[in-house]
Amino acid sequence: MAVEHLSPDAGADEAAEILARDGCVVIDGLASGDVLERFRSEMKPYFDATTHGADEFVGKHTQRVGGLVTRSAAARELVMDPLVLGTAKSLLTGAAAFHLHLTQVISIGPGETPQPIHRDQWAFDFFPFPKGYEVQCNTLWALTDFTVENGATRVIRGSNLFDDKLEFKIEDTEPAEMPAGSVLLYTGALYHGGGPNRSDAVRRGINITYARSWLRQEENQYLSVPQDLARELPDDLLKVLGYARGAYALGYVDDLRDPLAALRGDTASGDAFGVPEQIPDGIRRHADG
Repeated sequence: MAVEHLSPDAGADEAAEILARDGCVVIDGLASGDVLERFRSEMKPYFDATTHGADEFVGKHTQRVGGLVTRSAAARELVMDPLVLGTAKSLLTGAAAFHLHLTQVISIGPGETPQPIHRDQWAFDFFPFPKGYEVQCNTLWALTDFTVENGATRVIRGSNLFDDKLEFKIEDTEPAEMPAGSVLLYTGALYHGGGPNRSDAVRRGINITYARSWLRQEENQYLSVPQDLARELPDDLLKVLGYARGAYALGYVDDLRDPLAALRGDTASGDAFGVPEQIPDGIRRHADG
């Protein structure tokens, strides 16, 4: 069966339910043409200046451009898409918060070979997370059409529930085809890889991923986004970037200051998507004492 597709008016819980079952789902037409065009214009200087990768995994005919929050205002809109954030929150249930893990444009050029099939959560030092426990919610926004010919991402539906460290070939996968403006959501446990590009055009996708806030970010957002710019960004975006406590006792500054308040130089509250209200009494007494 092909990857399931949803319309933009789908609910976050429905998308998260499919992700938990299949490891992937496509939402058609979620990004407007205006957002995509502004993104292309803002990112063109970086596309023009970036070289291709050095090995088969990153792609010798593939270009990877990061730092999207700093470089593109349109990218910030994609990062904060309500349906995506709602889906991530529903999928990553049980965590006090989640944060932005990575922003990157992946441009697969003509002649590229299949990327080795992998799990994105292997970035966490290949730690064997329990089967069915998702730690990432990833998105790949189609900046161009994704087709079999131009290197559409290859996925193995349901493989988020497979054992870890398995090896697969491209013949074990299926393409996640979708038109520009659509977005592929997939979990960190899904076995997948970039497809071979047998066309004469570049396939571009905007990879924006989120992870539980007690895990280190793949892309260091505190250095990728200069503080002068960060201070101009809205609080909700800053919380997603990581300027919020990741749990009751994670991520504070010096004398238990909130990171958002420290950035602003004031005492404003900066809780993330909800630090748990129900703190165990023993921990509360320890903190109070």
